[in-house]
Amino acid sequence: MTAAPAATKIQAKQRPGDRWFSGTALAAGGMILVTLAAVAIFLIVQSIPAIGASSSQASLLTTNFFDYVWPLLFGTIWAALLALLMAVPLSLGVALFITHYAPRRIAQGLGYIVDLLAAVPSVVFGLWGILVLAPAVQPVYVWLNTYMGWFPLFGGEVSATGRTIFTAAIVLAVMVVPIITAICREIFLQTPVLHEEAALALGATRWEMIRMAVLPFGRSGIVSASMLGLGRALGETMAVAMVLSATGTVTLQLFTSTNPSTIAANIALTFPEAFGTNINVLIATGLVLFVVTFAVNFIARWIVNRRKEFSGAN
Repeated sequence: MTAAPAATKIQAKQRPGDRWFSGTALAAGGMILVTLAAVAIFLIVQSIPAIGASSSQASLLTTNFFDYVWPLLFGTIWAALLALLMAVPLSLGVALFITHYAPRRIAQGLGYIVDLLAAVPSVVFGLWGILVLAPAVQPVYVWLNTYMGWFPLFGGEVSATGRTIFTAAIVLAVMVVPIITAICREIFLQTPVLHEEAALALGATRWEMIRMAVLPFGRSGIVSASMLGLGRALGETMAVAMVLSATGTVTLQLFTSTNPSTIAANIALTFPEAFGTNINVLIATGLVLFVVTFAVNFIARWIVNRRKEFSGAN
């Protein structure tokens, strides 16, 4: 009668290594929250002088802070959405080819290549966008403007250099493709084999099996990967700053030399010469970007939690 409690007491006792590991893991997790809170506090405190500043207090402002940040916020979201529209279908296609169509040797090599793309510095993508991509796509812009200029997105006077918001979006799409592809590939590989075999046993083709078994299983994971890529595109700095010929306006036209800038690129280009309240203005725009990125991650987590029972990511 007395042996059972003693055995339970022995099992409940933690070893020193377990306590050290538990404490280290707890400290690491808490450090993330502390760092996030410290960044948020810094941005808020430094942004307060800029919120109510006028053009007489900061040379960057023409009227007030909100009129200054609105075109930057629009350009940030617009470029990121354009990049996501191009990157998500391409990433899904590459991930499906690697996991369900390509032979094993080709799939492994292609997977390594996709992973290596994520390690390329953003400045290299920026140079590629200026020297290779922009001159190559400029004739395409002219053709689209000539024959489809009636469509609002393709209207206006085409840029002679090709350094437009759409070129920047293409560069961003290339940069986020490895991230989305890698996550989708791992999720598709987690699809239960019995689900795939059952679909094939019922007479489904390979594409029908993917549509009925693989894509529904990885739906939430695809959303998570897309939102992660969106967050990457929202915060990209150097590539956009190098490629985009920005004028700080709000326009939906894709091929003109009049382009909205992005918050991150504007901070990188303007900060070296900023002084006084102008620094607070730039930090305040960073706060806006911080809030937008946090909102994107929050929405992604909410979507994933709604269907977490079907998520390959969970």
